[in-house]
Amino acid sequence: MNAILMMQTATVLFAIAAIGGAAMAVIRFSGKPRPPTWLAMVHGLIAAAALTLLVYAYFAAGLPGLAAAALVLFVIAAIGGAVLNLAYHWQQLPLPKWLVLVHAAVAVVGFLLLLGAVIGTPALTAG
Repeated sequence: MNAILMMQTATVLFAIAAIGGAAMAVIRFSGKPRPPTWLAMVHGLIAAAALTLLVYAYFAAGLPGLAAAALVLFVIAAIGGAVLNLAYHWQQLPLPKWLVLVHAAVAVVGFLLLLGAVIGTPALTAG
């Protein structure tokens, strides 16, 4: 598997994870303290699969600069997600809205950088 295909696959997986993340944010900002556990687990599992693929691509094939920057942001977002899950969700505490927003913002910027790398990679546009 080459880096381009791995980046494309990670982009699709992150997009799917983002749908779940948006649903969880709506749930939290609608007044509920936490989203359903199953939704948080599916979101985290898909995002972790995408992150793992991106890490593998970085070490095995190399990534363009934008994708490497996205990788750093996704690692930061993953740390935030782990804190949300372990320190709040599993303790049955309301998720802090500010941390939900920071987690989402970092992940969205990472996604946009990764998308820019996928769209801007010459091998993809060469046909």
